[in-house]
Amino acid sequence: MYIKNALCATTALVVLTAAAAQAETLTIATVNNGDMIRMQGYTDDFTAKTGHTVEWVTLEENVLRQRVTTDISTKGGAFDIMTIGMYETPIWGANGWLVPLDDLSEEYDAADILPAMAGGLSHDGTLYAAPFYGESSMIMYRTDLMAKAGLEMPDAPTWDFVREAAAAMTDRDNEINGICLRGKAGWGEGGAFITAMSNSFGARWFDMDWNAQFDTEQWANTLNFYKDMMDASGPPGYATNGFNENLSLFQQGKCGMWIDATVAASFVTNPNDSTVADSVGFALAPDTGLGKRSNWLWAWALAIPAGTQKEAAAKEFIEWATSKSYIELVAAKEGWANVPPGARTSLYETPEYQAVPFAKMTLDSILSADPNNSTVEPSPYVGIQFAAIPEFAGIATEVSQEFSAAYAGQQTVEEALAKAQALTNDAMEAAGYR
Repeated sequence: MYIKNALCATTALVVLTAAAAQAETLTIATVNNGDMIRMQGYTDDFTAKTGHTVEWVTLEENVLRQRVTTDISTKGGAFDIMTIGMYETPIWGANGWLVPLDDLSEEYDAADILPAMAGGLSHDGTLYAAPFYGESSMIMYRTDLMAKAGLEMPDAPTWDFVREAAAAMTDRDNEINGICLRGKAGWGEGGAFITAMSNSFGARWFDMDWNAQFDTEQWANTLNFYKDMMDASGPPGYATNGFNENLSLFQQGKCGMWIDATVAASFVTNPNDSTVADSVGFALAPDTGLGKRSNWLWAWALAIPAGTQKEAAAKEFIEWATSKSYIELVAAKEGWANVPPGARTSLYETPEYQAVPFAKMTLDSILSADPNNSTVEPSPYVGIQFAAIPEFAGIATEVSQEFSAAYAGQQTVEEALAKAQALTNDAMEAAGYR
């Protein structure tokens, strides 16, 4: 009996030792957006199921992009999982910098990922990042202020209507700005917004020979329209406002309209966080009648840098965080309106989610975004709010800085566009495009 008990104890010790040896601590870089912050609160569920623990590095959007790009391009090895998007994923996958996600479990059901998201996170048909959430952009507006102004928001408004409504809803005495839009420098911050907006004005970054197009009437019309409207109806300091700053303003009741990521809908309608939760409506991003709306297409996704020593554990985390089960976990704890949207087809087939007021507009916005045909005139690049070439991030960061300086009154729109034209052409020539 003693020998039997000793053998059992020894076997148990071996099993526990093996489990301890297999447990990993994963370092994950992520953006400080609400859904990602929420995910961190559920990490105990992942640890309970797998034994792995997680250390989070949570960064502002521009800083995140800089940190992960530097780390992966220099093989720094600081992170086991990175939060990246549709711009980086195909480029880094082609470079061999990411672990392919072509062996995810059958239970995970990779085929359920919305085609627009899977396509944007793949290279040559191989998935290199799994979407935590997907988004387009749309108008979020105060239904009470719109009614007070005597206006009715169309489902598919024009920019002229948006400008008129912004002016009508602005009430400086009560700190209500008719419209809040990104002006913050950064290719994925204000740069993303103005690029998507420019598509609807007939502008493009490059012609078919990779010549910069900032010296065109279309770009002048875009920037002048934006600046005139924001100067008249936007918040003070809008040149430094990005997603999080505008979200805070809207939740405090200081914005009549906000055009931004569809993922924000759950935050502006959450009564725990938003003072205007019961008076928010939604509409498609505006156009100018040229056939292109100003909505983008994006996913914040999780990817594994090639060379990590913790690939198996990292894949376990990605499967957990981007699974149907995670969506159900959040729904059970916080309600269907707060689950990560835009990533899985099955979510939009769920009756409980179909009842969420912004679900249909989010899906319509995502499905109407075409990264292969984003401009009125032909362009040589794929992408809506970015051009999917390695040089774009650096160029567009500089361009966005010039634009933000114009918004802030530090230079004219004409000066900003002239500088954008020169620096873009110089960079493209140095890179061998011209």
